[in-house]
Formats: sequence, C-alpha cells, structure tokens
Amino acid sequence: MEALKKGLRKLMQRTGAGPGDLVIMAAVVLLALYILVLTLSVRYTSRTTEPLQQTAESAAEDPGSAAADQPAPTDADAESAAAAETTEAATEAPSGDPVVERALADMTLEEKIYQLFIVSPESLVDNATSCVTESGNLTRAALESKPVGGIIYFAQNLQSRPQTTDMIANAQHYARDSHGIGLFIAVDEEGGVVARVADTLGTTAYSPMATYGKQGDTAQVREIGADIASDIAEYGFNLDFAPVADVNLSSGNELGDRIFSDDPAVVSEMTAAMVEGLQESGKVSATLKHFPGLGAEDGNTHYDETARIDRTKQQLAAEEFTAFRGGIAAGADFVMVGHQIMSCAGDDLPSDLSGVVVNDWLRGDLGFQGIVVTDAQNMNTISGTYSAGEAARMSIQAGVDIVLIPTDLNAAYQAVYDAVESGEITEERIDESVRRILTVKARHGLIG
Repeated sequence: MEALKKGLRKLMQRTGAGPGDLVIMAAVVLLALYILVLTLSVRYTSRTTEPLQQTAESAAEDPGSAAADQPAPTDADAESAAAAETTEAATEAPSGDPVVERALADMTLEEKIYQLFIVSPESLVDNATSCVTESGNLTRAALESKPVGGIIYFAQNLQSRPQTTDMIANAQHYARDSHGIGLFIAVDEEGGVVARVADTLGTTAYSPMATYGKQGDTAQVREIGADIASDIAEYGFNLDFAPVADVNLSSGNELGDRIFSDDPAVVSEMTAAMVEGLQESGKVSATLKHFPGLGAEDGNTHYDETARIDRTKQQLAAEEFTAFRGGIAAGADFVMVGHQIMSCAGDDLPSDLSGVVVNDWLRGDLGFQGIVVTDAQNMNTISGTYSAGEAARMSIQAGVDIVLIPTDLNAAYQAVYDAVESGEITEERIDESVRRILTVKARHGLIG
C-alpha cells in the first residue's frame, strides 16, 4: 500500500495532475477495459453459434444431406409419419376469422344448437302443412323461434321458377332478419336419376354418373358440376348434396348408376372434378357422400332396419378411402356420413353415430376439416331403431356437425340441449361444429 502511495505521488509530480484528475483517468481506464471485455465476449459467442445456425440452415435447404447418414425409412415408418401428420392436422382448430368469431361470440347456446340441423320445410313448421311451397308467416315464426342451420327442399316443394325463387329468398330474409345468420339451402342435384331441380324446373338434365365414369373425361365432369351450380344458384340454392363418392363394389347396393365407377381411382378423379366444378363460382358447396361408402352394401338404408357391411379396415383404406380422398383434396365443403354399420369399426353403430367412423377415420385418417353432415335421419336404418333425440345426441357426440332431417326437430334439439346442460356434451364441442358451419356461411355471405 505504501509503495502504491509513493508511486501516485511521483506520477502527480511528473504530470502536474491533482487527485481529482487521477480519479477521472482511472474511471476512463476501467470503462475502456469493460468495453474490451464485452467486445471479446460477443465475438466468442458469435464464433461458437454461427456454425450451428449454418448447419441447421443447410439441413433445411438440403434434407438429403442429413438423411444420407441415416437408415432409409421403412414403409411402416412412412405410414406412421403420415398418420401422425394427418392426425395433427385433423385436431388443429380452424383459423379464427374475425367475422366468424364475432358471430359465434354473439350467439346464445340455443342459437348454436339450432345451427346443427338442416330440416325439411315441413318439419320446420311442425308439419302444419304436408307440403310447403311458400315461405310465409308459418316459416317466419318458425325461423324466429328455431334458427336452424338450413332447409332442404325436395321435388314436391318446387313448382315453378318464380315460386321457388320467392320461397327461398323469403326464407333467407326471415332467417337473417331474425338472427343475423342465413341458411344453407340444400338440394339433391347429382345429375342422372337424382336431380330435383332439373326434373321439376327444367334445368339441364344429365346422364347417370356411371356414363361419365366410363368415358373418363374429367374436364366434362368439371363442366357439368359448374353448370349444375349455376343452374341451382339461380334459385338461391347454396348447398348441393352431390357428388356420390361411393365405389361400385356390389351389384346389390342401392345406388347403382349413381356411382361413377367400380375403380376407386376413377371415382376419386371424377368426384374431384365434380367438386371443383360445383364450387368454382363460390356460390354452391359440394358434398361427398356416403362415407365411408355404400358401394359394398347389399341392402337399402332407406327401408331396411339395419345395413351392415363386412369390410376390413385395409379394404376400406385401399378402395373406399381412396375414392373419398380425391374430393377431399379438391376442397369439398361437406362430407355426408351414411347409416351403414361397418364391421371393422367395432362399435356396432350406424356410421353417423360412430366416433370411430367420424373422428378416427374421416377426421383422422383422411384429414377432413370441413362440415360433416349425416344422411337423412328419417331413413329407417336410424328412425326404426333410435329416437330423434338419441340419434341427434349420439351424432354430435361422435363428431358430426349437422344432423339432416331428424324425425322430430323439437325432440332432437332438446336432447342435444339437455346433454350440454348436463355436461355430457361440452359447449366447446358445440362451438367446434358451429365454427365450421359459420366459416362456410361467411364465404357464402350469409353472416350479418
């Protein structure tokens, strides 16, 4: 310490600096040392991390270089990875459209649940009339108290061009005026033998779909889809329950020449083309039906008490799933699930009541994220075994978004409402379906 003091006195004598000047000099020296240490530290860190970043970037740009030192993946590895990616995609929540989210936030539970039903116009008005051909005071009052997701019209409801246009326009006005959300206006317009609008109102008629499947002309099928959409949109229809995506595997099935082909690849290509044509204008949504496939059936779901199809999961994946993948990849807004019991599902339930079929297969294996609708639940394979309330509740629990034509709308609604109130079905589960419904409705300009 004494030596330090002597050194400082000598320094002051030589430089003429006072004690205060030395303090300042010392501070400057310390600051310089601090900056030097900090600079060296940053340079060291950069040298150690930059090579790692470059390695990661190189791997991303050239995946083959990283894979070169790894064992080649097996088919099982590839299938597992694909299944994992598909399942992950299937469980992702739809992106939040502000219009959709605002509409959803403003809805009551009652309004949400009614959106889960598409009904006949007669069912909507509690069958007060046997055939609805106009949207008058009964329809207005019904839509005010029961804001359903949509109405499906059949040939008996369509009498003339002006009558059909006015009936649909008035129903849309009543729905939007009372609750701010428009209706899906649905029809079965496949072409061929199932063509409600062509048969009654004289729009362009087409041959059975098997004809075009044999020709293999996807461009022609796409054009047919676009023409059908243009024809039905003119009247106000915005949802077509077409095309048929089943594969013709059994001569005993109920669909016959409504099916494009017995070749899954042909069905896949044709349904994709039809979906693209129907949806290209943005005015009409297409529906793939009847998942997981009625083509191997030997019966009729309209009249039989049950319809059971004995198929392995491997058979389904190779044929029926292949056919449906085409339309799903083309962006079909809807997939209709049928009432057939699939033996390999293992739950002995009609497909539209089966979580295995809807969640595991359609959402999981095929990655479908659009709207899942049941086939009409007034058909005997459902109505002959289940009450309207049971069928609706089980469908929603299975992952279905929309129940089509329950035998009793009031009972079906009440069963779902009670299940939510009891906690058997969560409101979050209801919101999932309503969000999907509103997302498509927003694209059709049906919100607000």
